[in-house]
Amino acid sequence: MLIGEVARRSGVSSRMLRHYDSLGLVRPTGRTFGGYREYSDEDIRRIFHVESLRSLGLSLREIGRALEDPAFEPSDLVRDLIRRTEERLNREQELLDRLRAVDGSAPTGWEGVLRIVELLHGLNSPHAARRQQTALAPAEVPAELLAGAVLTEADPNVAGALRWALARAGGDGVASLASGARSADVDVRRRAVLAIAGMPGDEATAALTDVLGDPDPAVRARAALALGSRGESAAVPELVRMVVEGTTDVEAAEVLGALARDDDVAARIMSALTDELATAEPAARIRLTQALVEMPPALALDVLRDLAEDDDRTVALLASALAGALASPG
Repeated sequence: MLIGEVARRSGVSSRMLRHYDSLGLVRPTGRTFGGYREYSDEDIRRIFHVESLRSLGLSLREIGRALEDPAFEPSDLVRDLIRRTEERLNREQELLDRLRAVDGSAPTGWEGVLRIVELLHGLNSPHAARRQQTALAPAEVPAELLAGAVLTEADPNVAGALRWALARAGGDGVASLASGARSADVDVRRRAVLAIAGMPGDEATAALTDVLGDPDPAVRARAALALGSRGESAAVPELVRMVVEGTTDVEAAEVLGALARDDDVAARIMSALTDELATAEPAARIRLTQALVEMPPALALDVLRDLAEDDDRTVALLASALAGALASPG
C-alpha cells in the first residue's frame, strides 16, 4: 500500500509518515518498481501501535525506545504515565484554584489582579518566612485566600499567623473552612476547626456544632472547647467525655464550670458527671471528681461528700479534700 493510501486510511498525514520513517519508527518494508514506499500489513499495524502510544502522551523518542527494547514492560509504562498524569493534573488544579481565587476576590482592573497574584505567590511560597510575612502584611488579604492557605499550612508559626489574619479579616472565610472541616484528610479537618474556633459569629458557631460528631477526637475536642467558651450547651456531652478520657480534661472541666453558671445547664452537667462516676475506670473517676470542684458549690458539695465515703480510697481522699475546700469560707 502506497503512502498516500496509508495516510487516507489511517488518518496519519503523509508528512508524519515520512517523519516516522526518518526516525526509524515505521519504515516501509517494500518499494514499488518505481521506487515508491510500499507499506505491508505489518507496517500498518506498527503505525497504529505508534499512534496508540502517542495518544497516551509518550514522545516519539520514548515510543522508539519502547518498541525497540526487548525488556520493555507495558505495566512500567502505564505506571509512569499515571504518575506523570497525576502530576500534570495537580499542577492544573493548582492553577485552577489560583484563577478561582483571583476571580473570587473580585479585583478591579489590572492592579487588583496583579495584587491578588502577588498575594497568591506569597501564600504559596516554599519558604515559611515568606508565607508568614504575607499573612502578617498590613495590606488586606481576602479571607477566601487566607482560608485556603490555612487548610494546607503545616508550619505552626505560619498557621498561627494565618489564623490571626483570617480572624481579623472577618467571617467571609468560614464557608471555605467549613468545607475543609468535612475533608477526608484528618489534618485538614484539624486545621479547619482550629481556625473556625478563632472566628466570631453564628456561622462559625454552626460550623463548630456540625463537627461535634467528627470521628477524630482532636477535632471534636477543639470544637467542644470553642463552643463551650461561646456558651453553647451542645458541647456538654463531648466536654464530659473529654474529662472521662483525659483529653485536655482540665480545660474541659473549666469550660464546663463556665457553662454551669446557667442553672439548667448546670443540672445537665451534674447529671452527666455523676452518671459517669458510677461506671468509669479508677483514673477517670479521679478526673471526674476533680471536675466537680468547677461546679457551683451548692450542687457539687453533696456529691463530693458522698464520694468521701467511696470504696476507692484515692477517690475518697480527694473528694474529702475538695469538699473541705469548697465548704470553707473565703
